[in-house]
Amino acid sequence: MGTKQFQSPLDAADVTRADSLAREILSEVANKWAFLIVDLLGERTLRFSELRNEIEGISHKMLTQNLRMMERNGLIERTVYPTVPPRVEYTLTEPGRVLRETVHGMCDWTHRYLGDLEAARSRFDKAAGLG
Repeated sequence: MGTKQFQSPLDAADVTRADSLAREILSEVANKWAFLIVDLLGERTLRFSELRNEIEGISHKMLTQNLRMMERNGLIERTVYPTVPPRVEYTLTEPGRVLRETVHGMCDWTHRYLGDLEAARSRFDKAAGLG
């Protein structure tokens, strides 16, 4: 994936533009696995195996892809220790820690409105003949 050239910094930050860097980054980091990783790393530095054990349902491949994407986007820092076998740890960067606040806000919103959301889904499914 190449770096796009924009006419101005505002073009790169405009999430309404299909070719904006902001939209590309938002698309990458706004997924369930990235949110879970951010949440867990907000608590402490973790190794790959610790992250995998904490996130039920994530595959080795998906965890690897998400960690690489998050490192590329500057949300996490990867530290490799020269041991046998190599020890690799992941921790949040400053932008990652700030993103964690947003993730927590979304989790709080979900907890607050879960009953309302569940009722709306049930009404919709019933009206659509789905349940």
